[in-house]
Amino acid sequence: MKKYLHLDKDFQPFGEGLSFQQFTFSGGEPHIKLTEFPSLDDNVVITARANTFDKIGFILLAVDALRRAGVKHIELLLPYFPGARQDRAMVAGEPLTGKVYADIINALQLQKVTILDAHSDVVPALLNNVENVSNKAFVRDALREAKDYLLVSPDGGALKKIYQVAQILGGVEVVECGKKRDVSTGKLSGFRVFADDLEGKTCVVVDDICDGGGTFLGLAEQLKKHNAGKLILVVTHGIFSNGSEALRAHFNEIICTDSFRTITDENIRQIKLTNELLKN
Repeated sequence: MKKYLHLDKDFQPFGEGLSFQQFTFSGGEPHIKLTEFPSLDDNVVITARANTFDKIGFILLAVDALRRAGVKHIELLLPYFPGARQDRAMVAGEPLTGKVYADIINALQLQKVTILDAHSDVVPALLNNVENVSNKAFVRDALREAKDYLLVSPDGGALKKIYQVAQILGGVEVVECGKKRDVSTGKLSGFRVFADDLEGKTCVVVDDICDGGGTFLGLAEQLKKHNAGKLILVVTHGIFSNGSEALRAHFNEIICTDSFRTITDENIRQIKLTNELLKN
């Protein structure tokens, strides 16, 4: 039988999970104690939202606690994979952060690791027994009420996924865009829209992550210059480190999942991940 251990009380995509105690000792060490024990032949799926080493530490402790309880089959759902954007060492002296996190998870020797809409092909290639769930089901759900729109790819790296989404949505037209990034500073510039006239149509920008939002602010300005109508932003992982107000000034609607954190911002529509949205 499949059982669940939800390490984040606000993130329970599969319903009720096993009970446990979780706290941090005064010295700073994380700790977990199971108070409900699965059967030895149960398949236990740990679910977590982990963007810090402390939260990764809770996953490590949870796996050890389950193994000491006799559980043999353990899986992990980690929809936002930490370090996925740090998937190459761009400047001398930097670590390959994505590989560091992947090595930690691989050391657990889990039966399956499920992630969602990985930033690139690098992290899925580094992880053992991984399933990288696409964003297709989420985007389709997010745009359930939308009509007569174009899909916008913010840069060349997103094109492959955008065209896959367009196919699922019935062959929606795709608008390609581009940008430049200074690898030493991270500063963005040179936003381009490869279309002459968007004819006042609704434009849906689809991407995996919104952090500070600079990409989408620069892109929104260019889309408006090309006669875009209503703008919608659909991102799988909503970090929104600079809040939503600047984005909301350009975008009529902002939509994300709860893969990274729970959002109460009234400017953002958050769709909770469910079993249906976590299927390829």
